[in-house]
Amino acid sequence: MTWLSPERLWLLLGVVALAVAYLFAQRRRSRYAVRFTNLKLLDRVAPKRPGWRRHLPASLFLAMLGLLVVGFAQPQAEVQVPRERATVLVAVDVSRSMLAEDVAPNRLDAAKAAARGFVEDLPEQFNVGLVGFAGQASVFVPPGTDRNQLGSGIDRLADGAAGQGGTAIGDAIASALEQIRSVDASAGEDVPPARVIVLSDGANTSGQDPAEAARMANELGVPVDTISFGTPSGTIGGGQEVPVDGETLESVASATGGRYFEAANTEELRNAYADIGSSVGYQTEVREVSAWFIGIGLVLALIVAGASMFWFARLP
Repeated sequence: MTWLSPERLWLLLGVVALAVAYLFAQRRRSRYAVRFTNLKLLDRVAPKRPGWRRHLPASLFLAMLGLLVVGFAQPQAEVQVPRERATVLVAVDVSRSMLAEDVAPNRLDAAKAAARGFVEDLPEQFNVGLVGFAGQASVFVPPGTDRNQLGSGIDRLADGAAGQGGTAIGDAIASALEQIRSVDASAGEDVPPARVIVLSDGANTSGQDPAEAARMANELGVPVDTISFGTPSGTIGGGQEVPVDGETLESVASATGGRYFEAANTEELRNAYADIGSSVGYQTEVREVSAWFIGIGLVLALIVAGASMFWFARLP
């Protein structure tokens, strides 16, 4: 934590001085009490163990002063804030191999459910788009803030695409980058903070070379996070084996500064999305946080006043 006005922290010495003065006054009060010869009165004036209620308002009052001084010094801390113009493109493989049931109910349905949860956790002001790809890539939902439209797009991912052969990872990345560069009037020249997330179960088999698409993403400063989803034992109709192959996805993530995840079940897929969301959703900024300390100080002031009124019928 840093301070805009650190010299004001010297006022804490005044708070310490008040605490010392309070302790001195309590000791002086105890010594003065021995002048009384009436033991019953002495027990009322200076009991051997003063009740904690007598000291609580003073303690909270001193804590309140300390917090207000800290707030007066204008502390700064690193806080996470939503990125402005942030854009996320989610690209989901909808090829035949995604119908494998090694992940219940099948890879594609599990991927759709996890993608929906990921989108719901992003800040509302984020632009989020959706790309589906098999032998070729299609934009299901252009980037925007309408989450209902996006949810409908996720539901339609399998329409007309599942059952197709081929996996065009490179085309999916290129389509996502094109959508990012058209998100607003200035995105072509001033690319917004963006991220592409690619979920697939296989290597690239058609379309553009993923290495070329990764180079384009790197030039635009857009990281590509990739998720390899499925198990080595996946099969589709007729017993055809469709083992997961994440080598291409791993190389794309490495080339663009993104992260590569392996998910063999729904829970691991959700965790991968959660890790991605924590990095894409916010950026760290140094901001003044004096309101935190002042707010807590004011709450303590109310507690002090309430306790003093309730126990002693007076304000401190």
